[in-house]
Amino acid sequence: MIIFHLLLLILMPPLLFGVINKTKAWFGGRSGMPLLQPYYDIIKLLRKGMVFSTTTTWIFRIGPIVTLTTMFIAGLLVPMGRFNAPVSFTGDLILFAYLFGLSRFFTTAAALDTGSSFEGMGSAREVTFAILSEPALFFAFSVLVKMSSSFSLTTMLHSPFNELSVDIAAPLVLIAIGLFIVMLAESCRIPVDDPTTHLELTMIHEAMVLDHSGPLFGIISYASALKLFILGTVLLHIIFPFQIGTAWINWPLFICEMLGLAFVIGVIESIMARLQMNHVPYLLISALLFCAFGFVLLFR
Repeated sequence: MIIFHLLLLILMPPLLFGVINKTKAWFGGRSGMPLLQPYYDIIKLLRKGMVFSTTTTWIFRIGPIVTLTTMFIAGLLVPMGRFNAPVSFTGDLILFAYLFGLSRFFTTAAALDTGSSFEGMGSAREVTFAILSEPALFFAFSVLVKMSSSFSLTTMLHSPFNELSVDIAAPLVLIAIGLFIVMLAESCRIPVDDPTTHLELTMIHEAMVLDHSGPLFGIISYASALKLFILGTVLLHIIFPFQIGTAWINWPLFICEMLGLAFVIGVIESIMARLQMNHVPYLLISALLFCAFGFVLLFR
């Protein structure tokens, strides 16, 4: 089971971007790029050379590597489907949240290391929005901790399957909505950010990686897909807690659920525009309130 977990964690994330792009192309009446185009792009970037500004230091070079490492470790803490995570211990939810924080710190530090005003602006926006998204994540985890009476992610995320009832349905719906918004924000997707934009004044994540090139930019692209895959896995445990007891069916079911989630994201990006920058905090505050109300409702 650990081998399947590692294979999905390593191979599947770029496919989500392919499904999203293909869905957006269908809505636009176009054939779009190939489904596997994200894999080709990452491989092409890994084969290119790198250009470094004379103002950058080792922080600029190590930032993408630390980001990818932290995301991969976070992926080892999250169970897939009905199977346990390869790494699980009491309190691993705190490590999970801090891994995302460490990834954000090095991403913003690498951007600030360039001395670019645009990258500094993107970094400021990133950490400002994180102030609102991280509490929402902890409120959602608090609901799962209360339901499972455990501080382990594996037990927490399996608890909706084991204890699903009318009493916990409403809190689960509320935190699912909040986590979906957090997932879009953390993954830099519409309506929070547009990964295809080229206007520096409206960019968040893309503004922070303007100076990265070659393999480092390929690592950043892969880490971004990995973050979406991990947060999507957490969300699926709340939205689709029902799993079949047969192992050989659970893995294909999990893959189909992930592809379905990517399709939904593609639909949202096709029918919505990116919010104005001053409206993004309101969306994240709503995510925080959804998760907070879910927490309060559980203790009614």
